[in-house]
Amino acid sequence: MRDPYEVLGVDRKASQDDIKKAYRKLAKTSHPDLHPNDKEVENRFKDISAAYDLLSDPEKRGRFDRGEIDASGAETPQGFYRSQAGGDDWKYRERYAGPSGYGDFDGMSHDEVNDILNDLFGGRAQGSRAQGGAPLKMRGADVNYSLRVSFLEAARGGAKRITMPEGRTLDVTIPAGMEDGQTLRLAGQGGEGFGGGPAGDAYVTIHVDPHGFFERKDSNIHIELPVTLQEAVLGAKIMVPTVDGDVQMTVPKGSNTGKTMRLKGRGVMDRRSGQRGDQYVKLKVVLPDEPDDALTSFIEVWAPDHEYNPRQHMGVGS
Repeated sequence: MRDPYEVLGVDRKASQDDIKKAYRKLAKTSHPDLHPNDKEVENRFKDISAAYDLLSDPEKRGRFDRGEIDASGAETPQGFYRSQAGGDDWKYRERYAGPSGYGDFDGMSHDEVNDILNDLFGGRAQGSRAQGGAPLKMRGADVNYSLRVSFLEAARGGAKRITMPEGRTLDVTIPAGMEDGQTLRLAGQGGEGFGGGPAGDAYVTIHVDPHGFFERKDSNIHIELPVTLQEAVLGAKIMVPTVDGDVQMTVPKGSNTGKTMRLKGRGVMDRRSGQRGDQYVKLKVVLPDEPDDALTSFIEVWAPDHEYNPRQHMGVGS
């Protein structure tokens, strides 16, 4: 797999904000929704998403930079070390029986953990009082996942399924209004406990893909909407896309590029207040792609008696 910095076209010292900007720029031109049935674009977007998934997470990025994981996020061989200086097994018992569980054994099977603990504690890992040791009960390891969702899935809410390393599946409910980088905690869905201890938790960090034309700012949605010359000049009732589907909006007569309309309650859910934001629609007047002889003739007659300078506010003469 290619170097994620190379995929996103950023320097290794790039800030997290620079990485996010580079990803948004690439995603807007390479999103599969904008290029249906184009396998090359689809594969390129997968590479871009994987690179952003790694570099947008400071912990993963740091581990990659230190060579602890590769570009795919897989662990690089490090070996397994455990210091046993002093020979006092109660110190190890205290260390591994703590509330953090046996996270250092993450990725090992229950039997493998049992074998290692037996070696460390002289056979007392089973928790038998008859063998002279206090029962060893440990909480399972917490596990961390990254889950990529579409812009609309995050806005509307939904359900996704994660396949865990051991093959078990985990259903994740995405609450409406999730933001990029937020983490869901799934209690008891982490690693198996030891000696009757409780299971750990699963932490799922959500990464939201950018959309082709929707942009989120807090709980509000912003969109630039193209309108025809006649719709802007004469006014019209037109359909406008929202995260919940198309709705009708009235364009006032004499509207201009830059005029912004508000659709109340058409934003996303604010999970803190429980209220939905609004959608702001910024109009952009668009002329026909092909020259129109009738329009050209009209402007030639109309323009001489209706001169104006739209650049006057910039200090630019006509």
